[in-house]
Amino acid sequence: MDILQVLWEHGPSTVRFVNDELNKEKETLYTSTLKLLQLMYEKGMVERDSSAMTHVYTAALKEDATKKAMLKRFVNNVFKGSPADLMVQLLGTKKLSKEELSLLKDLVKKIEKK
Repeated sequence: MDILQVLWEHGPSTVRFVNDELNKEKETLYTSTLKLLQLMYEKGMVERDSSAMTHVYTAALKEDATKKAMLKRFVNNVFKGSPADLMVQLLGTKKLSKEELSLLKDLVKKIEKK
């Protein structure tokens, strides 16, 4: 996911650039980044332009669809398929600002109207 986040945010990128971005958060070896990108390429998760000496990788997966699928799997596996349990857990771990609370109330109102 970290690699996909870099590619979604910055677009087509070299292994060096991806590795440099990953190193801003935690130390990651260049060879590890390269190997992961190669595996992701084999699995169809990224595309690779090898026309130049340095390969340029692009996310093959759409960000929104990937996040939705992962969230659905997470809710199913961790919260037995209950989005309400997820929300209760999320909202119970951090105090919301007035703006965040207002956004949530608006969202609930929209959902109730449907």
